[in-house]
Amino acid sequence: MKIFSRRDFGMTLGKGITATTLLGSTSLACANITKAQNKKLGIALVGLGSYSTYQLAPSLQDTEHCYLAGIVTGTKEKEKIWQDKYGIPKENIYNYENFDSIAKNDSIDIVYVVLPNSMHADFSIRAAKAGKHVICEKPMAVSVEECDAIIDACNKAGVKLSVGYRMQSDPYTKEVKKYVAEKTFGDVHFVSSDSGYISERQP
Repeated sequence: MKIFSRRDFGMTLGKGITATTLLGSTSLACANITKAQNKKLGIALVGLGSYSTYQLAPSLQDTEHCYLAGIVTGTKEKEKIWQDKYGIPKENIYNYENFDSIAKNDSIDIVYVVLPNSMHADFSIRAAKAGKHVICEKPMAVSVEECDAIIDACNKAGVKLSVGYRMQSDPYTKEVKKYVAEKTFGDVHFVSSDSGYISERQP
């Protein structure tokens, strides 16, 4: 039996979770767009921190219905690194100032906001106004008012909105929800759950 370190476990689990999130959170409506356009959906990652670098971007190399089409970064040095590593065209690389011009880029269908929490609302709303579907990383925003503003912007623009969280797509979660709905074990009054892993390799 293979023993995983905490890092191995996190990276392996993260890649699977990310793929599930990307496929699940684009929703069936976006899958229909793929079918109608007969193409993969182009995703632009906004914010190139550790989650984008080590989980989202690598996972986007394995997805069936979408791909890494562009990036938005506030760090100039990262532009060429990502361009070379993933073959991203120069015209698909944006910064926080020229981000709104993404509206003219037909190769980008979805904007995935992976920024600090306080920036989620701003860029989700700007993405919606640019006519792009939005995946916003959790938490959606820092207040109910900001969440409502994001939802309103997406509704007005006629684009899809999803929060980048896997649970709604996780088969185990779906099964538990079915048990609750069907009262398989009666009325549920309390739920407790745990997860664990071996933190270091054993000799």
